[in-house]
Amino acid sequence: MQKVHIFIRNFILTVIDGFYSPFKKLMPLQTFRYAACGGTTTALDIFIFFISYNFIVHKQLVHLGFITISPHIFSFMIAFCFSFPTGFYLNRYVVWQQTQTKKRVQFFRYFIVVMICVVLNYFFLHLFVDHLGWWPTVSKIVTSLIVIMFSYFTQRHYSFRAAE
Repeated sequence: MQKVHIFIRNFILTVIDGFYSPFKKLMPLQTFRYAACGGTTTALDIFIFFISYNFIVHKQLVHLGFITISPHIFSFMIAFCFSFPTGFYLNRYVVWQQTQTKKRVQFFRYFIVVMICVVLNYFFLHLFVDHLGWWPTVSKIVTSLIVIMFSYFTQRHYSFRAAE
């Protein structure tokens, strides 16, 4: 399993770093890696949200017996199940490799930041869709842009900071 992990990590780094040259003067390599990994994770999240909203829940309320969940929030929950582990893996092994913090500590910190991001996602999706009447997919894209800014700074300075 370790060989598979190393192969995947090295492959991802080779691909990302291969596109870095034109951006060298604009940002450090680590920031570029964060943007590439975050962009990929966000694109995956939005894609799964779109598929979930339109083809899994069919834009209908989801009744779980004891609670009813709006289709955009349920679709967000489905997408989260894929984007959370993908995001942690990419952040830990591709973006913030220099940290010496134990994996379980990083995972806990990452989880805390992500939970705050979940609350922000819920708040902004609810605001944009239910109060402002925006389309759910457009709302998800705008929400993602806001949350990405928050996430970058908290992951850099809290979850995966270099010095303890």
